[in-house]
Amino acid sequence: MIENFRIRVFRAVAQHLNFSRAAEELLLTQPAVTQQIKALEDELGIPLFDRGGGRIALTPGGATLLPFAQKMKLLGDEAIAAVAEAQGHRAGELCIGASQTIAQYLLPTLIAAFTKLNPKVQLIARSGNTDEVLELLVAGEIQLALIEGPEQRRDVHIEPFMEDHLVLVVPAAHGWADSEINLSELEEEPLLMREFGSGSRRVVEQALATAGLRLKDLRIRLGVAFASRWAVRNQLALGTLKVARVRGLKLSRRFAMAYPAGPKPTGNVGAFRKHLLNKASEIAPRRAAHRGHATP
Repeated sequence: MIENFRIRVFRAVAQHLNFSRAAEELLLTQPAVTQQIKALEDELGIPLFDRGGGRIALTPGGATLLPFAQKMKLLGDEAIAAVAEAQGHRAGELCIGASQTIAQYLLPTLIAAFTKLNPKVQLIARSGNTDEVLELLVAGEIQLALIEGPEQRRDVHIEPFMEDHLVLVVPAAHGWADSEINLSELEEEPLLMREFGSGSRRVVEQALATAGLRLKDLRIRLGVAFASRWAVRNQLALGTLKVARVRGLKLSRRFAMAYPAGPKPTGNVGAFRKHLLNKASEIAPRRAAHRGHATP
């Protein structure tokens, strides 16, 4: 790290709002973290954290400093990456956020292949639903977001990289297993839905609305569910879950990467973007015949 160490400690405490967790992240003792924060507060002449009532919160001064501390980290990472690139290799830190399905089923393979090619790049991954990782991107806490579309935002650039299909999955003994049902039959069966802010939920809601079925007409509770084929491929292979096809329902979507609006990313972010596009074509080649059709 080439940034001011006290700023780094401040950023860790501000992220966790917990001195013990910050100490664990930084591999320091809690007294050492406290000492660094005290020294920074003395240097600036203001308190950065309110420690009253058994809870830690940022003071107005701390809240003002935090975005600058995050920018310092990004600038330091860019400097390390640029110097390494000038010598013909890559180094520094790359922080990626991914929505749940991508984080669990795709990201480990993507990261393993990237770090094998770029062993000096420290790759950090965070996960959440689509809305959460996009907010992390806009806040500057991650450099690249991998999300489950569709998503429309003007403050970020969104680039699709892989096709995905959502399927209706049911227990193996369910009456709909390996069958085709009418859209109206969904109103009769309990349906499990993802949380608000989920890209998968948005795809299902839009598809149902296009087909003329309102979400409020469904029995949203534990029951059959729409899920990415990536998420249930093992269960489908084992036969513990089965697919029920819904006549007239189109549930194709694309995974996408998001990065700040402007020129295409360079450095480590640009390298991971190219790596992602190359690996995506190997993992799930795009087939024009599948576009715009109902999931088989």
